[in-house]
Amino acid sequence: MFRRPARPVTAVAAALAAVGALTATATAPASAHAPAARGGAAARHVLLLSVDGLHQSDLAWYVAHHPDSALARLATGGVEYTHARTTIPSDSFPGMIGQVTGGNPGTTGVYYDDTYSNALLPAGTTSCTGVKPGAEVDLTEDLDRNKDSLDAGQGLAGLPGSILTMTGDARSLIGPSKLPVDPKTCKPVEPHSYLKVNTVFEVARKAGLRTAWSDKHVAYEILNGPSGTGVQDLFAPEINSTATGYPAGDDWTKDNAATEQYDGYKVRAVLNEIDGYDHSRRHKVGTPAVFGMNFQSVSTAQKLPSSDGLTGGYLAKGVPGPLLEKNLAFVDKEVGAFLAELGKRHLDGSTTVVLSAKHGQSPTDPKALTRIDDGPLLDGLNAAWKAAHPGAGDLVAHAVDDDAMLLWLTDRSEAATDFAKAYLLAQSGTGNGIDGKARPFTASGLKTLYAGAAAARYFHVRPGDARVPDLFGITRYGVVYTGGKGKIAEHGGVHADDLDVPLVVSGAGAPRGVRVGGSVETTQIAPTILRLLGLDPEALDAVRAERTRVLPTL
Repeated sequence: MFRRPARPVTAVAAALAAVGALTATATAPASAHAPAARGGAAARHVLLLSVDGLHQSDLAWYVAHHPDSALARLATGGVEYTHARTTIPSDSFPGMIGQVTGGNPGTTGVYYDDTYSNALLPAGTTSCTGVKPGAEVDLTEDLDRNKDSLDAGQGLAGLPGSILTMTGDARSLIGPSKLPVDPKTCKPVEPHSYLKVNTVFEVARKAGLRTAWSDKHVAYEILNGPSGTGVQDLFAPEINSTATGYPAGDDWTKDNAATEQYDGYKVRAVLNEIDGYDHSRRHKVGTPAVFGMNFQSVSTAQKLPSSDGLTGGYLAKGVPGPLLEKNLAFVDKEVGAFLAELGKRHLDGSTTVVLSAKHGQSPTDPKALTRIDDGPLLDGLNAAWKAAHPGAGDLVAHAVDDDAMLLWLTDRSEAATDFAKAYLLAQSGTGNGIDGKARPFTASGLKTLYAGAAAARYFHVRPGDARVPDLFGITRYGVVYTGGKGKIAEHGGVHADDLDVPLVVSGAGAPRGVRVGGSVETTQIAPTILRLLGLDPEALDAVRAERTRVLPTL
């Protein structure tokens, strides 16, 4: 993956403008008068669990093979939505943000974890007069004070064993000099300020309820929402930090056992919260109303060719290999621990568990894999542009390519976007397959490429929107942009393998033993959480703008 630094939106924008002044009123104690979920009385707690990479087909496979498992009890004991889809692009940030705002990228303004804005100034800008807008918006580990440390630079002694004492104020661990700058104020733009709409955490806080979340980077401070105060306890150990006890230079994703160990820290944090403590178990604060975590281990089991002596990925289309099967069992065990603890604390009757995924992973058919190094493609595009325009600089301002292609250009004119589209669709070459042998590709591995105004329309925003990619490429099935042979799957694209994720709602307020086969979206989780808690789904900006519905039967 090559990263180069550097409802039509008209209706959505109008709706947001119209309701913006009402947000404080709409979200303030949102309500005692809101209807409870159809399945019964309103829940007091919602535990949201997101398993990166998990497909609905993976859940179905595991439940079929392990009918007495915790995942089976969850799926059969509540409402299982068998045709749920995550956001496009199917990346962690838009996927997670969709779950807690009810909005898609055109509404939330967040397209990926590493994007570009034509309205902001580069990180580190201190004198803003005369500086041309255009800046990378990096929401990855790069924002940490120290991205090589599990505590993101807090300076804890005794890591990794002491990681539970990491602060719940993730915002305090972000380096201000690493943030893009607002040209109007000449001040850094924090992640929460970059998000255009509010979150379920903010609505819950305004109603006087407690909130918590655990995730993989301190940049998930964005979940605080525009107020900056949505998540009271945000535990975010850095997954891309150096993994203590593993080969030098490896982070927690390079060895699947390390990823399980890493996920285990977040599991302990959530168990502490179920017990009524903060994530560190140092302060008795009460079980949160909205809380949960993100699992990473299934994702690394899908991406790594092998780890810990086990083959990664899938043996055949949709058939988990031994490493992935092991990780499905790992997640099942931890979900079982949550369910057991809820029962032990007599919270099972007042808690709803929501299980889903930020994204899937593609391809699930190992024979379809074609790895393509996108670096030479983008270098070639820049060279061709400069040859055709003597004296010009690079055309590509920023690129993010996993199993989709997102490009932001230094020249956003129709002529420039058409030039880039024509160049990329004309490129052929040789990548490699699952066996490492050469595999030819055409059209840069792309099936469809939206450019300029067409890309804006794809995301339902106005042409010229400051954040939308200038080109959005849909790859041919199986294409993964990566150099070398160390990765066998990715996400971000629009294939079923990227989008088709599980969605289960089980527990308080949910009917039992219901399967819904109609199409739903993970953005519907956000208004559903509020409905379950007896709060008003309309308190969410994105719900009002996109008319996002509560999940059926709830």
